[in-house]
Amino acid sequence: MLSISMHHFTPKIWQLSLLFLFVLCFGCTTDYQNLPAITETKHWQAVIETPSGSTQPLVYDAQEKEFMPQLEAGQPRKLEFLPYPGNEGFIPSTLVDSTQSRPAAPLPVLVLCNQKEPGTVLEILPVGVLVLETDGELRHVVVAVPARPSEQTISPNSYSDFSARYPAVKSILQQWYLNADPRKPTHLMGWKDEMFADKLIQQWVR
Repeated sequence: MLSISMHHFTPKIWQLSLLFLFVLCFGCTTDYQNLPAITETKHWQAVIETPSGSTQPLVYDAQEKEFMPQLEAGQPRKLEFLPYPGNEGFIPSTLVDSTQSRPAAPLPVLVLCNQKEPGTVLEILPVGVLVLETDGELRHVVVAVPARPSEQTISPNSYSDFSARYPAVKSILQQWYLNADPRKPTHLMGWKDEMFADKLIQQWVR
């Protein structure tokens, strides 16, 4: 009788198990902010928030685990300037100390390649750091390209190579960041190389 009973109920148990797993997975969302900063292949990772070509900045809400519009005066912000020249996001598992005007947040990165959807995670090669100053505070933006050659649209392998082969790209990035938000006057403080980028990421890895 016991074997017959088990045989009779096994399909139902199997179905319930599948339903439980479906509900569990349906409710799962990736915790992008706490993904590893570095992969098994020793490449830094980037999480994309705002795709290149967009005029609507997005930010990752770590509590809701969703990509949401950046708010300004309670409303979704829209750039009154040219669209993003690259895919902007952050280095996961980093947290830059808060300041008087900015709360603690992951280290920002701009990945130069074709448009990537919000939530895209890719291995990157930092080629420099853009150093900006707004309201007396410094901001560092890691500038990178995808580590996979098949995903690259430009192929610098270092800051010196980037500067020598793509000076126009550097100029475009400078002008974009200096003018993207007219309500926050921003000044260029200079560029740092890929070794500085590595140290900067390591500094803020939690």
